[in-house]
Amino acid sequence: MSLWVEIPLLLLVAFCAAVLVRTFLLQAFHIPSGSMEETLQIGDRVLVVKLTDQLRPPQRGEVVVFRGTDQWDPEWRHAQDGNFVGDLGRGVADLVGFGQPDEKDFIKRIIAVGGDTVECCDPEGRVMVNGVPLEEDYVYDDAPLDLEPGTCHARRFDPVEVPEGHLFMLGDHRGDSQDSRCQGPVPIDNVIGRAVHVVWPADRTGPLEIPDTFEQFK
Repeated sequence: MSLWVEIPLLLLVAFCAAVLVRTFLLQAFHIPSGSMEETLQIGDRVLVVKLTDQLRPPQRGEVVVFRGTDQWDPEWRHAQDGNFVGDLGRGVADLVGFGQPDEKDFIKRIIAVGGDTVECCDPEGRVMVNGVPLEEDYVYDDAPLDLEPGTCHARRFDPVEVPEGHLFMLGDHRGDSQDSRCQGPVPIDNVIGRAVHVVWPADRTGPLEIPDTFEQFK
């Protein structure tokens, strides 16, 4: 083949391969809000591994990307500029896994799984799962204790029995996160994948590991 035929063909193959990888295996996810600070900062990009829920159930302590239910309000909204070229560019970037997330896509930490009872708080203000307190060193700017349960602005919430096949999610920036405290558990089927590594910016790269406090549930 001539060079003028070979180059477009190689570009097409590379594009199709990127779409397949993005659809079935890996995706770079852009952090749009501060609900996971300080673990994840606005603008970070994390590598999300898909199909993990087909290999084993999601685990307590994992950071996952998921599609929110109708009860979940977006934590951010796309800027609507109406520019065709900009919209086309965002569409292509999304196809290969480098676009902005959908407004109904969220990233949070799994605190409890189906069959667990989760509540807050014990006398020391800690979240409890099945009566066991969590030592959450990763929590930043915790929600206040003096607010009555019922909103995502309060640290305290009444006991929740997580339905089978669902997950109870909380943000690490507990004082600025809309999560399962007020919006309810999320079906496992809504999980897009597990965030395993920060890949950008370069000075923040590193793995996203399960905190030691969740080892007690194994």
